[in-house]
Amino acid sequence: MGATCADMNFDFAHAMQGVRHLDAAAANRRPISKNTIGMEMVLIPAGKFRMGTLRTEYVGNDDERAVDVTLTRAFYLGRTEVTQSQWQAVMKTTPWKGRPLTREGDDYPATYIRWNDAHEFCSKLGAKEQRQYRLPTEAEWEYACRAGTTTLFSFGDDEASLGTYAWFKENAWDANERYPHRVAQKRPNAFGLYDMHGNVWEWCEDVYHWELPGGKDPLVTVGNTARVDRGGGWASDGREFCRSAARFSNVPWRGDKVLGFRVALTPEPKKDASRKDATAGTKTRPPVSRPK
Repeated sequence: MGATCADMNFDFAHAMQGVRHLDAAAANRRPISKNTIGMEMVLIPAGKFRMGTLRTEYVGNDDERAVDVTLTRAFYLGRTEVTQSQWQAVMKTTPWKGRPLTREGDDYPATYIRWNDAHEFCSKLGAKEQRQYRLPTEAEWEYACRAGTTTLFSFGDDEASLGTYAWFKENAWDANERYPHRVAQKRPNAFGLYDMHGNVWEWCEDVYHWELPGGKDPLVTVGNTARVDRGGGWASDGREFCRSAARFSNVPWRGDKVLGFRVALTPEPKKDASRKDATAGTKTRPPVSRPK
């Protein structure tokens, strides 16, 4: 058999330059691994990309200044945010139950999830499946969100199209649907990933740093208490918080109506235990409070 995308290390952004989106059928042809709790994991190829705010017409925030990143290994990422049914299958708890601004049901995202809880979920799921589940790094998250694009959103620069891909302030909060919505109801990005923009903010592995980490396989592990979350949520302003490069942070012990996560999976049979952490200096700033 010839080499697959998992075996290659290439500049995916260059290969897909100018691509705005693929249709759902094309996106669904990406290699998918399905586990015993019904979670679908999409294979994301290794590659290089420019992380952070790229467009001169939108400066973004100071903590979004672009850096070059190389991801040397392919990885799997959850096709959707972790759902309530998946959470209950592993954790046997319902942290969202009886809480404000939620809906209950198998396909709604699990919310009121703390970073520490998300870590525990990955650990228990990994023990159950005998595989290495984890939170994605911030670099992996943005690379997967962009899916080869260099635009404000994974589908292009036109904010008017955001409602086709995301639940956010305009079509959720302002429409008096003030809760996370069922996963995979909107259009996926070119990698076949749903709700990378909006619905719930998603925890990443990294400690928050005011400068983006660059280089090879970056992961910030020291320098702050707060952890990174990405993607924006159902109450978020689209242009400000749902862009591919938008960043936010929360203390790891906080759970909230707009906080969820999706998991990453390290492919087998590679057992690479070595990893270089990119901490990008020592300057830190306090955690930022959650926007509406």
